[in-house]
Amino acid sequence: MATVHQIRTILARRTPVTTDPARFPGHKHAAVALLLRDHAGVTELFYLLRASHDADPWSGDIGFPGGHIDATDSSPRAAAERETCEEIGLDLSEAEHLGQLDDIAGAHLPVIVSCFVYHLPIAVDMVLNHEVVETFWVPLTHLTDIRRHVMTEVRFREETLLRPGIDLLGPGRRVLWGITYRLTSQFLHLIGHRLPETPLP
Repeated sequence: MATVHQIRTILARRTPVTTDPARFPGHKHAAVALLLRDHAGVTELFYLLRASHDADPWSGDIGFPGGHIDATDSSPRAAAERETCEEIGLDLSEAEHLGQLDDIAGAHLPVIVSCFVYHLPIAVDMVLNHEVVETFWVPLTHLTDIRRHVMTEVRFREETLLRPGIDLLGPGRRVLWGITYRLTSQFLHLIGHRLPETPLP
C-alpha cells in the first residue's frame, strides 16, 4: 500500500485537470481537503460525518472537510483551508500541501468540486463546529478492501438511487458514496487501485 512519500511523489509529477466555473453557468464552486497521516506506518485518510440539516444537500453524509467558495476567498485552495478551519478547527497552514486532484462535477447537483491533498505530519487536536458530528481516520487498506465495497440505495431529494459505496462505519451506519466516493476513487486510482465507478447521468 502506498506510503505518504510515494503519494507525495505521484502528486508532484502530475498536473491536475481544473474546470473554469464560467463554462458551467448556474454551477457553484466548492473546495475540499483530503487529509493524510502516517499512523504507526499505515497511511490513513480523514473523513467526517456531517450533521443532518434539511437545507444541506450533503446532510448526514460522510465527506471531506470543505464547502462552497466565497467571494472573499483568494483561490479554491484558500476556500478549502478556510472551510477546514471552520469545520474542524484545523489550520492547514501547518500541514504539508501535496497537490490537487482533478476537479469533478456533481452527478446530480450543479456544483464543481476542487480537492486539495494535505499531509498532517503530527497528531493534531480538532474542534468540531455544528456542521460536523463525528470524525474518523480510515486506513487505505479499508478503502481497497472489496468486502467493504457495496451497492447501496441512497435517497436523494425525491429519488432513490443505487450507487457504489464503501462501508466504513459498520451495519446500519452511513456509507461513503457520491462526490466524496468519486474523489476517494480518483485518489486511489492515482496510487494504483481502482474502485467501481459511479454512473453519471
